[in-house]
This record gives sequence, structure tokens and C-alpha cells, in this order.
Amino acid sequence: MHVPLGPGAEFDRIRRFLASARTGDPKYVRVGPGDDAAIIEAGRLAISTDMSVENVHFRREWLTPPEIGARATMVALSDQAACAALPFGVLVSLAVAADEPADMMASIMDGVRAAAEGQGAVLIGGDLTRSPGPIVIDVITLGSVERAVLRSGARTGDTVWVTGRLGAAAAAVSDLGRGRTPDAGARVAYASPMARTREARWLAEHELPTAMIDLSDGLASDAAHIAAASGRRIVIEAAELPVHDVAASRGSEEGFRLALAGGDDYELCFTAPAGAVEDARSDFQAAFAVPLTRVGTVEEGRGVMLRESDGELVPMPDSGFDHFARRQA
Repeated sequence: MHVPLGPGAEFDRIRRFLASARTGDPKYVRVGPGDDAAIIEAGRLAISTDMSVENVHFRREWLTPPEIGARATMVALSDQAACAALPFGVLVSLAVAADEPADMMASIMDGVRAAAEGQGAVLIGGDLTRSPGPIVIDVITLGSVERAVLRSGARTGDTVWVTGRLGAAAAAVSDLGRGRTPDAGARVAYASPMARTREARWLAEHELPTAMIDLSDGLASDAAHIAAASGRRIVIEAAELPVHDVAASRGSEEGFRLALAGGDDYELCFTAPAGAVEDARSDFQAAFAVPLTRVGTVEEGRGVMLRESDGELVPMPDSGFDHFARRQA
């Protein structure tokens, strides 16, 4: 349920944001937007937060307002997918300059709602405030999970897998940053990523992943989080990397770099016992039309190594997105 709000310009805008929002599944959401807090009922709760900042994660000349809101929400929901959680609610705090048109803010929130509802979640609250600088969107996601898949479960002998194909979103960012018009498919990959919620839950229901993460910063960087949390070494096979056609069109070296370290893919990377996924792969691919590719193995040791096409094992290049190492967008 939505709780009625009192008078005021700020609350008029919030009422507009909520006008077409769903009220939520009563199984989880007892009280939705409008009160001091949402009231929810859930067993084991998964909570994540993700912030999108103008000129760091997006630029207005790159995305429409609905795309800004949808993208910020979907990348936050991707963290729920990484744990194999079922999202049911999002809270969104939006900070904008005082002179921003109300229509622009409403369009951002239209994108938020569309992304949330497309994943089976609803907007259950948030905050609207004035910012002296860029647009800031902070998204908190709530999900229900019975058997969470964590980063820490990888074991020696496991195989490493990824969903989808990698590098298209990074190719779009590369083009946009140089003032070029990206390939249409690459732009969609960057502007409209899709959290692999259903795919993650299918994998979990079939008891396949021992550890899992979503690929936000690039396979090289995100695989290192599984390796560190699990106390193991991950070896990535260069020859097996599923490079997206758009990235591959840049040439083999550039395409490989974009797929390995470009980021913004929001695919799943997971580990599984040797031989377990091969038996289920055709069923998975038939259900979702999404490829599953074995890209490596888990070994004793620490960190991430790269096995090059000639078989040589080398340290993984220092790559992947780091907010405090270099500029983005």
C-alpha cells in the first residue's frame, strides 16, 4: 500500500513518481512508500546498495532520463542475482539540482520503476533531495533468499563459468568516450543491462554454483573477489573467453581486453564442481537463450592467473574498473 503524503512541492513530485507504481506483493510488503519506513515481512533477507553518479557512471549525452533510472536500478538488482536472491523491493534516493525540470526527474523514476517491475520488484520508498552538483541515484535492493550463493564457496577442482558474451558494453563506453556513435547492440548492452535474476535462481535451484558474482568491473577483477573470498587461485583460460561479436570486431587484442577487463557486462561468473554444469548446460541454454561458457578452473593458491593461448601461465594483468585508480565515463 502507498501511504498518503501531505502538501508541499517535494511531495507533489514524489506523488507523481508513485502515481503508476505497483503496490507490491503483500507476501513481502505490508507498508510501501509514504511513511517513515517501509514495513516488510521476509524470511532470509538479502540487502544490497549501489550508487550511480553523473559523469562517473553515466553522462546525460549518453543516456535518456528513463535509461539513467533503469540502468541505475538494474545494476543494483544485479547484486541480488549474484546471490541467487529473488528481489521484491527497491528504495531509491535521488539527488538533483534545484532547477532540474520535474519532467526529467519523473522520467528517471519511470525508468526506475520499469526496471524494478521487470525483475519482479517494486518501488517501496526512498528520498528526494536537492544537490548542488551532479545527479546522484542511490538504489537499495531487497530480496528473499533461501540458499544464498556467496563468493566464498569455490573449492579446489571447481570449474569457472560465465553467462552470456563479454565486452559489448565496454566497447560502447570506449566509443562514447571518444565521441563516436557505438554499434546499436553495444549501446543496448551499456544503456540497458539485464540482471540475470532468473538465470541465477535456475542455477541455484539445480545446486550448481559453489560461488558466484556479477561482472560489473570485468572478469579479471571480479574473479579476483571470488579467489580472495574462497582462499583459492583461479586460472582463466584465454582461449575460452566468450568475446562478444561487437568487441571482437575491434581486433583480437582489443576485443580480448574489452571482454576480460572492460566491465559493465552484468553477466554472472560462478564456480561449480567439475562435470556438473556440462550435464545441465543444454537445458539452461534452451530455457534462457543465454550461452554458458567454461572459462577456467579453481586451484590451490591465491589470486588470478591467465593461461595464454600458447599454454603459458602468467599473472593476470592489472586490469578492471577501480573507482579510485582511474576515471570512468
